[in-house]
Amino acid sequence: MVIKIVEKDEEYFTIGDLIEDIKKSQRVDEAGAIYSFEGIVRGTEENKTVDKLTLSLPDKEKGLAEIESIVETAKVKHGVFEISVIHYIGEFYTGDQLFLVVVLGPHRGETLDALTEVVERVKHEIDFKKEELSNQGTKVIMAGG
Repeated sequence: MVIKIVEKDEEYFTIGDLIEDIKKSQRVDEAGAIYSFEGIVRGTEENKTVDKLTLSLPDKEKGLAEIESIVETAKVKHGVFEISVIHYIGEFYTGDQLFLVVVLGPHRGETLDALTEVVERVKHEIDFKKEELSNQGTKVIMAGG
């Protein structure tokens, strides 16, 4: 299981890396599902073209602790075995990956529910600040945007 907040150019993980790692779990023989999510930078939205997105976090240690708490809550609530999360910060362009989540669980229903909960809670509860540069100017989007 991997849970990290990573500066874009410090380390690089793919969904495949996280899936390969999560399959090393001691509980993989009990598992029946692996779900993954890869959040990427959208290049067009609401009649605008996004040129660049800068994602920052005021307190990286606090943000990491909060993500770890979200993961542990989702594991217990949904009865899944492992959840890995990578969230990048830095400067991004269309198609760049921002957010990776992989969940290993016993069945598809609870595994998908755990994935959905982690994605939504991280998006809405962690204090990420997005600064979006587009053909309509600069827009700041706080957590939940």
